Amino acid sequence: MAIKVKCQGKEFYIKTLNTMYQMKVDEFGVLRHIWYGADTDCDMEYLLDYPDVGFSGNIYDAQNRRNYSLDTLPLEYSGAGAGDFRCPAAEIVHSDGSNALDLRFQSYNIKKGKYSIEGLPSVYADEAEAETLEICLKDTSSGVQVVLKYGVLEDQDIITRSTVICNTGDTPVKIKKAYSLCLDLPYGDWDWVHFHGRHTMERVPERAPLIHGIQESSSHRGIPSHQQNPAALLCSRDCTESEGDCIGAVLMYSGSFQTKVEYSQLNQVRMVMGINPELFCWELNAGDKFYTPEVILSFSSNGMEKLSHSFHNVIRNNVCKGKYKLIERPVLINNWEATYFDFNEERLIDIAKHASELGVDMFVMDDGWFGKRDDDCSGLGDWFVNKSKLNGGLTQLVDKIKSYGMKFGIWIEPEMVSEDSDLYRAHPDWAIQIPGRKPTRGRYQLVLDITRQDVRDYVYKVISDILNSADISYVKWDMNRSISDWYTASLPPERQGEMQHRYVLGLYELLDKLTSAFPEILFEGCCGGGGRFDAGILQYCPQIWCSDDTDAYERTIIQYGTSFFYPISTVGSHVSTVPNHQTGRITPIETRAVTAMSGSFGYELDLNTLNDKEKAAVKEQIQRFKEYGSLIHGGKYYRLSNPSKDKFALWSFVSQDEVLVHGMVFRTEPNMLRCNVKLRGLDPNEKYALNGSDKVYTGKALMEGGVLLPKTRGDYFPVELYFKKL
Repeated sequence: MAIKVKCQGKEFYIKTLNTMYQMKVDEFGVLRHIWYGADTDCDMEYLLDYPDVGFSGNIYDAQNRRNYSLDTLPLEYSGAGAGDFRCPAAEIVHSDGSNALDLRFQSYNIKKGKYSIEGLPSVYADEAEAETLEICLKDTSSGVQVVLKYGVLEDQDIITRSTVICNTGDTPVKIKKAYSLCLDLPYGDWDWVHFHGRHTMERVPERAPLIHGIQESSSHRGIPSHQQNPAALLCSRDCTESEGDCIGAVLMYSGSFQTKVEYSQLNQVRMVMGINPELFCWELNAGDKFYTPEVILSFSSNGMEKLSHSFHNVIRNNVCKGKYKLIERPVLINNWEATYFDFNEERLIDIAKHASELGVDMFVMDDGWFGKRDDDCSGLGDWFVNKSKLNGGLTQLVDKIKSYGMKFGIWIEPEMVSEDSDLYRAHPDWAIQIPGRKPTRGRYQLVLDITRQDVRDYVYKVISDILNSADISYVKWDMNRSISDWYTASLPPERQGEMQHRYVLGLYELLDKLTSAFPEILFEGCCGGGGRFDAGILQYCPQIWCSDDTDAYERTIIQYGTSFFYPISTVGSHVSTVPNHQTGRITPIETRAVTAMSGSFGYELDLNTLNDKEKAAVKEQIQRFKEYGSLIHGGKYYRLSNPSKDKFALWSFVSQDEVLVHGMVFRTEPNMLRCNVKLRGLDPNEKYALNGSDKVYTGKALMEGGVLLPKTRGDYFPVELYFKKL
């Protein structure tokens, strides 16, 4: 069993393959956090010291024990206003206006299998894979209960965390903060890593030592955002890819989030993660429950790559769902950067016909096919075919594409509405805007209020009508702005603080309903590229368009940061034209291909514009990707360089019998020495043959001595080395 309870139900041990999580209930009913780290098979409380710290108050029960303070104890879940002055995990306003929350142990329960969360995505696992521990805490002076849920996937070194806040009293309370995770670490010397960025430059890792005080990574844009990602690492100072201790946490949530890391007066660390409390307030009536989103947690004592492998495995197998969660994806061509809004049926068919001749599996029609949509200022919400562009309608276009042996995909942006649209003219009240105040536009569009059931019903009907009207195999679900002007007529004024979370719940309801109704369709998430790249969306969309930046060099940096938590199979990545439309950079077509192969491979250009040599290269690239596809999407991924610091970007995919090294050398210099890279994850005692040569290496040689990269010529020189175990 992964969960063990000792001392008459007062000590809890959660053990996975390599880790141990330990908690204890003390004599006052306070649930203390003792340890999260390597499995020591020992009670780790001996490491903890509780000094008397001035101005850290003492609970009433402890009388004059001045070394007993909630402000200095490592706690499992902290309430506000009861003497712990660090970042609280929960804050409740009671009916009398007070906000103290003093949580004490009530009971526990152990169940086979993995818990689920009402209205929210979560890790799923059967009874053979997982166990659930529930610990109930109760406020000392009110009817507020907090149920801490721990899902344990023992063989994967994964523990999930979620919280249920219950009002068992007679009067309503208001939730001001409700984090999913509170993790106290009373030991260690930690760095933290967050993943920042901007549009077209997402998820750049930034590592820094903890400072005394609070460091924060957050979004209150209504989406996780391009600026921050709902994931974080805590690393020992000596932690590298393959050595050292590290803890990773990923929030399964697609809205405004907050991660805070506090380094306290006693050099203790507290990390809280969950819904961003800015603009959040939830009224919890008597008898009601509030469910927080899930955090996926893992620990590695063997560096960050081991941690990444744990997250890749659980997201691929226990977060993603449906037909496409594990199988290789079709190679597609998207017309966006080839045509933007300027296309008609004939041009799309011409692009598709030539793509099919080179081996492309699917044609995806992007923005501009519906309503009055000749630019990004009109048409959103009018999900009917623009007959001036597609004169034969959607069915005729799809049938023509299929006649070339290709599947068909389509772009939609269901959450949005343009003011210049039939939908807005009929239902201006369906757009999110504050009465009496001019709304903030983003990309000259407004957001539909999907907290409303009538709006969700409309969106479901018009999108399902489209998907039923033709043989559509793929949907790119886009979302192209941050959300502001939060107000909904569906809630009274005193409950407007619920809207942001209700929006996310409405989104999940829509996605769940549509993906369940159309299980054969591959749904891809998109939010101006990577603005909503999170584990919550991956429950419904097994891949996400990684970034609107398709420049091969920039993508090595973006995909490097993405790989710390998210598996390659979830990354949407395409070969685009040169000069690149975002940077103007020119890179070889082979370099663009090896970069795009680290994801769901495809093309975003008009292949008709390529010369014969380039077309032959495309045909060969597609064949190689299909040959390597199972290794790329199913093998273990290793970061072999840091493209922000090194002279090259290199990564590898490793399975039991194969190794594929991909990447690029950024610059070629005169009389240049060849670069050398050490591989990881191989069997040291086996021999590996390098494809295209007569060279044979031992696994130990490739890991200890490394392999010389090819001699380069020109900048952004592509690297592809394929080894087969003999």
